[in-house]
This record gives sequence, C-alpha cells and structure tokens, in this order.
Amino acid sequence: MIGSMFGVICGGVAWFVLRYVIFGFYTVDQGERAVKTSFGRAIRLGDNTTLSLPIAEALSESDRERYEYPQLVVMQPGGPYFKWPWQRVHKVSVATETLNMAYDPETPSANDGGTLLAAVTKDQLNIGLTGQIRYRISEQNLYAYLFGIKRPIVHVLGYFVAILRERIANFEGNSGTPAAQSDVGEGLADGISINDLRKNLNAINDFMEIECAGSEARYGVVFDASLITGIDPPSHVDSALAAINTAHNHVSSEISLAQATADQTIVQSKRAVEIETLKAQAEVEPLLSMARQLAQLRQKGPEVLAAYRRNVRLKLFSKATNVILEGSNNG
Repeated sequence: MIGSMFGVICGGVAWFVLRYVIFGFYTVDQGERAVKTSFGRAIRLGDNTTLSLPIAEALSESDRERYEYPQLVVMQPGGPYFKWPWQRVHKVSVATETLNMAYDPETPSANDGGTLLAAVTKDQLNIGLTGQIRYRISEQNLYAYLFGIKRPIVHVLGYFVAILRERIANFEGNSGTPAAQSDVGEGLADGISINDLRKNLNAINDFMEIECAGSEARYGVVFDASLITGIDPPSHVDSALAAINTAHNHVSSEISLAQATADQTIVQSKRAVEIETLKAQAEVEPLLSMARQLAQLRQKGPEVLAAYRRNVRLKLFSKATNVILEGSNNG
C-alpha cells in the first residue's frame, strides 16, 4: 500500500515536472514578439504608458484620454524563456502583411467578395475603389492589440475605410487655386470629380497615411502604406465620362495650339521691334557723332568752325559735276 502511494506521488511529481517545468520553456521566433501574463494580468514596464511614446503625438486631446495603454515587457526573438504554470505566453507576428482594402473580415462576401470597395463622390457618383494596404503589429503597443480590442484587424479596416470614404465624399480638385485658374484647360473639367480623384491618387494615398497615423496608438497596428490603385465609375456612366474626357482633351489641345501660335507671334513681333530699333540707332548715331564734333570745334573758336565748314564745302565741290552759285544783285 505504501509502495503504491509512493509510486503515485512519484508519478505525480514527474508529471508536474514534465508538464510545467520542462514544457515551461519556450522560444520566440524571428519576426515574432511575445508578452506574458500572470493570472491573466500582463507583465508591465513599470507605470509607463503609451502616452509617453512618440506614437501618441498623432492623437487628439480627447483621444489621449481614451487610448492610454500600459507599456508591456516584450520578449524579443530568441530564448529559451521560462514561464510558470500560472503564466501564459501571447505571441504575435510583427512582419508586414498586405491586405485588400475591400476585404471585410466579418463578412468575406461583402464588397464583391472583398475585391471592390464602394464609395460616393461629392457629385453623388457611385465609384469602386481597388487597392491594398500594408500593415504590421506595433511592438510598442502590444497591449492595445492583444487586450484592448477583441478583433483589432476588424477595427483597423473599419477605421481605414471610414476615413477613405469621407475623403472621397469631400474631395475637390485643385482647379480653384490661383495657379490652376491661370491654366484655361484645367477649368474645363470642373465638376468631374472622378477625373480629379484619378489625377490625385498619390495625394489621396499620402493623405490616408497621415490620417491613419493614429492607428498605432489606438489599435496597436501600423499602416506602412496605402496603395489605392484604381477608381472605376459605374458602367452606365463610363461611356459618357469617356466622351467628356475626349472632348476635354480636344479642347485642351486646341487651346495649347492657340497659345503656342500666339507665343510665336509675340516672339516674332519682339524681334521685329528690336531690328527696327537697331536700324534707327544706326542712322542716328552718325548725326549724334557729327553734332559732338561740331560742338567741340565751336568751343575752339568761330574761325575754326568756319574753316571746317569751308573744307567741307570744298570737298563737296570736288565731287559735284555742276555747281550753282547764288547770284549778286550788284550788276
């Protein structure tokens, strides 16, 4: 009896050592981070919170009160690490992942099976958006990702889509700026918001990155990039939009040609004025030079100027074939 009880005790001790001591060691792979909880409470990094980190700069004052999360002790890749039976290890991948922006984790069949995101422009035109988003889990805010939200990816995608649809609904082209008003061709497409959206895809992507910068402090997810690659109008307006674009391109071409012709005419006119000015200056310059010479001779005395006049007259007489002299009244 005593031997059997001893065997049971030894077996229990061996099971405990095998289950909770030997199997209590764990490692963290490359591209992973891990945090431990003791009795369900995450091991924290003192009293530090995410509000002391640079990621909180993107939050407004009201959001700073809502999204204050503690900083956790994060296990880096490597090991082996050890956990006690009352502790649990939570591992997450911090590698960058790509996701279709139209994907709905709660309803995969939505948005045409996660391929086309619907939105409405300012001129009440229903359009479809295609593209991807790149994201990764923030190592600095694992508390928000693991414990702050039940399904972080759902919240992040909803946050992204809400901002994108608001931007599309309120987007206006830059034709109202002074620089654009000087360009006659740009003003012809006013009101065609889908053209403005297509021309400003890079600006929209940059706007989304700036507006979504707070997702790291909110949900523990970092947007690495927003890549909106296509904006498609409804099929029933596609042909009309193509005709409008064709007409716009034709008018822009005619305006550009007229401007080029006008610029060429202006350049030719300026050149003709310059040539005539140079001719006039060439004709006036000898007269001005002679006037300066006569002024200098006059300063030397009236007899010098008279001698100069006599020499000029003699030179003219030598070249003349006939000379007519004024007659005298004295018989």
